Amino acid sequence: MFLHSFQTGLFLSGSHTQHQRRPYQSTQRTVSIAKMSTLNGGADHVLGTTHKKEESPTFPYIQETARKNPFNVPESYVRTEEQMEKHLYTPHLSSHLPIIDFGLLSNGNKEELLKLDFACKEWGYFQIVNHGMQIDLMQRVKDAVAEFSELSIKEKIKYAMPPDDMQGYGHTSVDWSDYLVLLVYPTRFRKPQFWPKELKDTIDAYSNEIKRIGEEVINSLSLLLGLEEHGLLDLHREVHQGFRVNYYPPCNTPEKVLGVSPHSDPRTIAIVMQDDDVSGTEIRYKRNWVPITPIPGALVVNVGDVIEILSNGKYKSVEHRAITNKNKKRTTFISYLFPQGDAEIGALDHMIDDQNPKMYKDTTYGEYLRHVLNTKLEGKPHINATKINEWIGE
Repeated sequence: MFLHSFQTGLFLSGSHTQHQRRPYQSTQRTVSIAKMSTLNGGADHVLGTTHKKEESPTFPYIQETARKNPFNVPESYVRTEEQMEKHLYTPHLSSHLPIIDFGLLSNGNKEELLKLDFACKEWGYFQIVNHGMQIDLMQRVKDAVAEFSELSIKEKIKYAMPPDDMQGYGHTSVDWSDYLVLLVYPTRFRKPQFWPKELKDTIDAYSNEIKRIGEEVINSLSLLLGLEEHGLLDLHREVHQGFRVNYYPPCNTPEKVLGVSPHSDPRTIAIVMQDDDVSGTEIRYKRNWVPITPIPGALVVNVGDVIEILSNGKYKSVEHRAITNKNKKRTTFISYLFPQGDAEIGALDHMIDDQNPKMYKDTTYGEYLRHVLNTKLEGKPHINATKINEWIGE
């Protein structure tokens, strides 16, 4: 059995460890902070411990909070001016975010490959167009999720995230968003009880297309990192893929509330489908916050910690966050690709030389994940703590 938190701990963008996941109106729970397994020789290996949380106030789902009293924002969601960093907002830079033609990239176009190299070094983010996924399929996913979102809370909590799991329908106590988290691939690890019937077929079809696109992007990164085309995929041992929907209701005080806290992603890459008519994702670029302007039909891709470590820091896993909107709801559809737990991650040998000394300690992905799940996932403390100079200083 592939145990709960190994895969889905990765899906929870935002500060999932410190910002406790709560079932609807729960007052006390036992949370598996770092329970993981890897597939070593066919055996399951469990790492980490289970901690019992103290009695805490109730936190209903955000959509229900906004629906019952749209003019009131509970104090736990309010951020300080220092935390919001509005003075660092730089929308004029959004037009500089690289756009990659996936058709050219997958056909081996050298100019497009160089654009990908620049995007990963300079931004850690890019948008891809001409990816071959049918617009009709993308719209069907959006429509199906919208249908699920409008169900009564009684219906939605049938898929609620249990206290001892990290898949299902849930929310946090500090971010203005509800989410649905599912493990998609390998299919043998799916948990059908968390798949709403309104979404099953569309998520399945969409995730199959994302798998095609994501593995092609990873193959291109493999070539840029001096490996054979399938070298990075081979290092993963078996690629795992998760799917997460973030739903952001309108917020009466968007200048004080975040939809998702700043964080980088502890995985290989993330591929995001956004709403076409409302922006909300911001990325950290040279200390500033730059909004990603949606391009209809495009997908947003970001580099995760695994690529930063393998590239010895050449490519950056950058912080990103989600802001809220006073008048419009917003939904993001996030797919994550990441290695098997016993896959070794460390700087590739040929990425290390006198000018580029080794920056990160060698580890397995499961060990790295255990570290992440025991760290407040806000900013980049987890990957910074894996840098060799940090260990030397301990």
